[in-house]
This record gives sequence, structure tokens and C-alpha cells, in this order.
Amino acid sequence: MNRIDEKLKQLKKEGKKALILYLTAGYPSLAATEKLVPELERAGADIIELGVPFSDPVADGVTIQRTSAAALASGTNLTKIFRTVSRIRKKSRVPIILMGYYNPILSYGLTDFVAECKKAGVDGLICADLPPDEAQELTRLTRAAEIGLIFLLAPTSTPERIKLVSQASYPFIYYVSVTGVTGVRKSLPNDIRTKITQIRRYTRKPICLGFGVSNASQAKEVLPFVDGVIVGSALLDCIEKAGKDYLGAAKKFTASLANVSS
Repeated sequence: MNRIDEKLKQLKKEGKKALILYLTAGYPSLAATEKLVPELERAGADIIELGVPFSDPVADGVTIQRTSAAALASGTNLTKIFRTVSRIRKKSRVPIILMGYYNPILSYGLTDFVAECKKAGVDGLICADLPPDEAQELTRLTRAAEIGLIFLLAPTSTPERIKLVSQASYPFIYYVSVTGVTGVRKSLPNDIRTKITQIRRYTRKPICLGFGVSNASQAKEVLPFVDGVIVGSALLDCIEKAGKDYLGAAKKFTASLANVSS
């Protein structure tokens, strides 16, 4: 059982839902990422996703594209992200998930990548463009290292795909609420409850919802049906607009969401 699993079980026991926040690693800088993670934990975040910047983030909308490009331009890479996580671990036990794409992981080398995740204190991995039926080697390595490997389901997922992902994903299932990329949405689809009910026929694992949740009102709308919400683009927009006061603005934004999930 790793830190993600422990946190989700603790929240369930307390009758609470998980607040999972996404930050692009290296935006606005790696030093800022190191400051943000423990401060967001104190403000109410239960789990942190650190996005690994990539030149072709096909699942992401304009905000994460823009922040990823900025992070890459400043020299952010996997080696520096691992160092940053190691430093965060001296200050915080918050569960940390790396979210990204398969190309940087493959280029790094699967064995070395998983070993560095374990050494740095990474608890989980989401690879947006790697389906479970093509992830046998990464699954084997992450399981041996007790690192979660989380897969995605979408509104278009077939019963066969739901069954496959439900079996493979650990310690939770990531439900993509929209048929599109990440980003702020004015409203969420009205069939979320139906889709989550369908997935629960195949699994008892926690289901966390991302892509489109932008504020406390939307979080409150979906939390009765899921075990957690994932918010990224809206937080990054907040950080970008705040400029030098990014830390205070991010904490205030996090607290508004934490009040809904607790």
C-alpha cells in the first residue's frame, strides 16, 4: 500500500472525497513547484499530480500546452523533476503522481525511470497515451516498486475497455469527463452520474474525475458520484494571472475547493 492508497482509504473512512491538484512541473519554475506542493497540501490538497512537460501534449488544452512550453524553455526535464520531488519529500508526505506521456519515459529507459521514481518518492504514474494493453513492462516494473499506475476511462469507453482498465488501474481509475482535451469548462456533461454508475458495475476501486472541473461549484456538482476530483488548468490559470503572488493565489484557490470536498 503506497501513500495514494493510504490517503484514499483514510478519506473514505472519514466520509470525505479526494482533492487532487495538477501542477506543471517547472512552471513558473522548479523552485516554485517545490514551494507550491507543500503549501497546497497545507491548504487542503490531498494528492498532487506533477505534469511532466512534453513538446506534444496531445491530451492537453491551451493552458497546459502553454505552461509545458514555458517549463521546457527553462530547462525542465525528468532528471530535474526527480531532484525537485526528492527535495519536496523532505518537507511533505503528500502523495505525488507524475502525469505525462510515454515518449519521455521510454527515452529515459523504463527500468531507470521507475527506479528514479522510487528513489525520489513518487507514488504513482499516469501516462496519458499508454493504454493498459500496451503497458505490460511498465506495469510489471511499477508493481514491483509499489508505485501506482493509473489508467484513463472516457465517456466513449466500451464495456470491454471499462473492464480492462478497471482491472489494470491502481490505486484508482481516472475518469475523463469530456471527449476532448484538458481545460476550463463553463459546464460539465450531464451524463456523468450514468457513466460512473456504469464503471462501478466492474470495480470497487476509487474513481476520480478530471478534465474540465474548474471551480468549487463544479466540484460540488460531481463529488456525490465520484471519490475525488482532479483540477489542473484552472489552478494553472490562477497561478499565471497572479504573477509574483502566485503562492497566495494558489493557496486561496485550493482552500475554496477543499471546503467542498471535506
